[in-house]
Amino acid sequence: MMELSLEDGRLLVRLARKAVESYLKNEVLLSPPADLKDVFYKPCGVFVTLNRLTGPAGSGRKELRGCIGFPEPVKPLVDALIEAAVAAAVEDPRFPPVTLEEMSTIVIDVSVLTPPRMLEAKDRGMLPKEVKVGRDGLIVERGFNRGLLLPQVAVEENWDPETFLSYTCIKAGLPPGCWLDEKTRIYSFQAIVFEETSPNGEVKKAELGCP
Repeated sequence: MMELSLEDGRLLVRLARKAVESYLKNEVLLSPPADLKDVFYKPCGVFVTLNRLTGPAGSGRKELRGCIGFPEPVKPLVDALIEAAVAAAVEDPRFPPVTLEEMSTIVIDVSVLTPPRMLEAKDRGMLPKEVKVGRDGLIVERGFNRGLLLPQVAVEENWDPETFLSYTCIKAGLPPGCWLDEKTRIYSFQAIVFEETSPNGEVKKAELGCP
């Protein structure tokens, strides 16, 4: 797992917000800041999640407004972050593009990922034992179908490992039980998650419930 401090996480989240707001104002992709620490230039998978607050302040109620990222370490972290943040705001096909006015109601999460690792249980029925809720995210692949769910999703939904596997299959556009078929490839990964506690507010490291 990449070593990132809370201060690193604050920088990532604030940079993601700046990238979104800059693009919504000018339709120009933000250039990375100069003189960042070496860690920000290392190739790394990253996802940016936008959640809109839906309840009274402090209630914690929110709904997904956009989430896009890079599962594999194909770009330097800072470049992948900026591209993912803008894409989450304006390219997520599940939602209309975010508006600049909405940003005052949106909190941002940044998930920095480890490289995916294929799960290779000989008995497919034993796959749930290789998945730890609160530690692992999942990727399901079969043919041209591919779906990914971040570790925090299973925690938020209170899923057990089997349910998590099933919903990742659904995310890939596949039947929920397709993880039992050995032709379906299952990968796990871990993530460090940094999240805003309020729009443009304090940033904390998310506790996903894993040791």
